[in-house]
Amino acid sequence: MIYLDYQATTPLAPEAFDAMAPLLRDQFANPHSAHRPGRAMAAQVELARDAVGALLPPGGRTIFTSGATEALNIAIQGAPLGAIVTIATEHAAVLDTVQALGRSGRAVTLLPVDADGIVDMDAATRAIGPGVALVAAMLVNNEIGVVQPVEQLAALARRAGALFLCDAVQGYGRVPIPDSCDMIAISAHKVHGPKGIGALWLRDGVDPAPLLHGGGQEGGLRSGTLSPALCAGFGVAARLMRDRADSDRAHVESLAALAQGLFADWRLNGSAAHRYPGNLNIRRDGIDGARLLSDCRNLAFSLGSACASGSGRPSHVLRALGLTDVQARGSVRIGFGRYTTHEELERAAKALNRAAAAQAAP
Repeated sequence: MIYLDYQATTPLAPEAFDAMAPLLRDQFANPHSAHRPGRAMAAQVELARDAVGALLPPGGRTIFTSGATEALNIAIQGAPLGAIVTIATEHAAVLDTVQALGRSGRAVTLLPVDADGIVDMDAATRAIGPGVALVAAMLVNNEIGVVQPVEQLAALARRAGALFLCDAVQGYGRVPIPDSCDMIAISAHKVHGPKGIGALWLRDGVDPAPLLHGGGQEGGLRSGTLSPALCAGFGVAARLMRDRADSDRAHVESLAALAQGLFADWRLNGSAAHRYPGNLNIRRDGIDGARLLSDCRNLAFSLGSACASGSGRPSHVLRALGLTDVQARGSVRIGFGRYTTHEELERAAKALNRAAAAQAAP
């Protein structure tokens, strides 16, 4: 099996697994207990917090959560009352939460994007003004890899007196996160860490209302017992993202350059210039993506967001770019990264091209 679905999840780094194993097997104390084993686990949590925070802006604190979905919900639902502005191509964790608040009476604006998937900044300038409490935007789009002008959007939010939330799940450790953000949501399993843990970074002075009430853990913002093992795995994964940043970037860029030739008969969805190169969303006339997935059973790739797979609906992201339902259904997402080899990508492209040609044949 060749794994090419890095946007859905990344392989767990061996170093992260090694850090987690003893905390799952032997060092099982509750990190919130006052006895010596508990304090030892609390120290592991804080070491991990420091490692995760090292890739985030200065002047803030990092709160561990069960994942990015919870982090985004805390940030959105816990923000001050007022209008919310976000982008039509956001992840469902943002769109569904914002739309739920809209049904309860909050004013919501979804900003359009152009054919490259870049937000319409003229529309953003008009929408982000007095009365707006929160602006939310994804740094790197999970389906098409497009990098949004987050710094410009954050500046508009600040001018309007609104908070700016950045969904940095796909960009954390890969694309610089502007210091001007007020809240940042991240997830461990997108950076070779374990599933089941994420984090919400909060600028000093930003205090969203908690969603969960209980023991008052995580500064009273996120009650519940933390898993030292998950925290440690996240911390090691974050440290590796920092230590291997240059080599990871060079490797992904070399894979992306190779992919340009391997998929020369396909069309790229989204901007070719403003994108993270490890996300390749491509389409080809006469292709049904779902059938292609079935025909290439030794390849793990995606038709879009893993969270929306099986819905039967065309991708809302691709539709926002102006693609037809047929074009959207003829698109596939290929994601690669640290552990992908050039030989694997070549073999995968050969299988995909062969299957696509068989579909398109009269």
